Amino acid sequence: MTQFTFEFIENNVRKKSFGVLTTIDPKGRPHSTGILYAVGPPEKPFALYNIASKKYAKVRHIRQNPNVSLFVPFPHYWIRFAPSSYVMFRGTAEILPADNTDGRWAMSQTRIGRMNLQTDADEIGVDYVYIKTIPEPTIFCYGLGYGLMELRKDHTKGAYKVTIPVDRR
Repeated sequence: MTQFTFEFIENNVRKKSFGVLTTIDPKGRPHSTGILYAVGPPEKPFALYNIASKKYAKVRHIRQNPNVSLFVPFPHYWIRFAPSSYVMFRGTAEILPADNTDGRWAMSQTRIGRMNLQTDADEIGVDYVYIKTIPEPTIFCYGLGYGLMELRKDHTKGAYKVTIPVDRR
């Protein structure tokens, strides 16, 4: 049993905005790309959102195969040689229209998200959508919440899993 809760993980993931989304291409190969994400409303089932052009490969891949993973790194900014902590979600993704209220709310909660929302899509010629990532109940984590000295003593204790509570699924 881990000492860390879903609430701890959610709070930390809400503080970040960069992740790596992996989709499956038509040949069954993984395709990873960096994204700016935001977490959905806390009173709704836990989900992560990002904005993308309808033309992007990740959108095409999700339309063919909704299975995805989303990796959120937590790098050590002062000790660059230390391995990053991370949170990894596996689940499915949905393509939602640009006027989706939960996606808009999520993106409006971060500075970079607000900057993306302020971009006039028509002006730059982009037809965009939201990608909603719906995680499976098990979240895979490493190192988040542990000090470097703790991990130095036994790096294997840094790996743990957290379960999304039933009321947030």
